[in-house]
Amino acid sequence: MKKNVKLILISMLILNNLNAQNDVKSSFLLKWENSKNYLLEIASKMPEDTYNYKPTEQQMNFQEQLLHIRENMVWLSETYFTSGDFLKSKKVNPTTKEALIKELEIAFNNVYEIIKNVQMEDLSTEVDFFAGPKSKLQILNLLQDHVSHHRGQLIVYLNLVNVKPPKYTGW
Repeated sequence: MKKNVKLILISMLILNNLNAQNDVKSSFLLKWENSKNYLLEIASKMPEDTYNYKPTEQQMNFQEQLLHIRENMVWLSETYFTSGDFLKSKKVNPTTKEALIKELEIAFNNVYEIIKNVQMEDLSTEVDFFAGPKSKLQILNLLQDHVSHHRGQLIVYLNLVNVKPPKYTGW
């Protein structure tokens, strides 16, 4: 009998953990943390003296790409997932590679905390967006998609300056 009770308890814990990982918010937060670590590794790989590198004149340089990623994360998370009394993050202009990486880490961590506190039912709420009405779930997906889009460009930048990109980190 004791063996059956232990087996049932262990099974319940495993199933509960699996269910928690399968909800939208938990899945996002897990992926977000991995995305943060991967982008910070990419940012660390680029030598500081090539942070101004850009493949063509019309593109952003490496540093501008990183700042753009940060600003978009801050804008989407603070505009669509916080109340009006939330203190909006200020635009930053770091002067060193180390300072920029720190600002990126802070922004990722802030998004994590903001989304962690979002109620699941709130994700179905429709919001006004410049591309038309969107659900907060769509904005959540955009947060990750935007980081992935620009991170892919940064991997190309690394290759073009003969720096081996870090191994891909998925889920």
